[in-house]
Amino acid sequence: MQKLIIEIQCASPALEKSLDGIAASALIKRWVKTTIEQGGLLTLRFVNQAEGKKLNLAFRNKDKPTNVLTFPYALTKQSLTADIIFCLPVIQREAREQSKTAQAHLAHLVVHGCLHAQGYDHGADRDAKKMESLEIKILKELGFTNPYIPQ
Repeated sequence: MQKLIIEIQCASPALEKSLDGIAASALIKRWVKTTIEQGGLLTLRFVNQAEGKKLNLAFRNKDKPTNVLTFPYALTKQSLTADIIFCLPVIQREAREQSKTAQAHLAHLVVHGCLHAQGYDHGADRDAKKMESLEIKILKELGFTNPYIPQ
């Protein structure tokens, strides 16, 4: 099987410092490897609100930053290629609003983005239930509680 190459990028040194305070790169890569079965290339990019808003407007026609955007480019049973964009300030704010740790919320969104990269979607109720149950199962393996139960 092809190896999974995971690249982590931060849009600025300030974002990198903030991310390091939440989760080390090695931990984030472990979350990814627990979620993705294929080999290939996955880039995780952490951005500020301005870049997050620009990307969300360009690709989803929504004029606000969002927590995570997934861009799958190639997917087979053996390999995938995708970019996942995380807007760290949005993730941190949501974690506070939901009374979760930033690490738990980030882990959930990493798993969520990785599932999108593998072709999972939550547009229809049936698909959402399938994706959410997978997220809950994977997060439990990683030591996190169900993200859909209010804290």
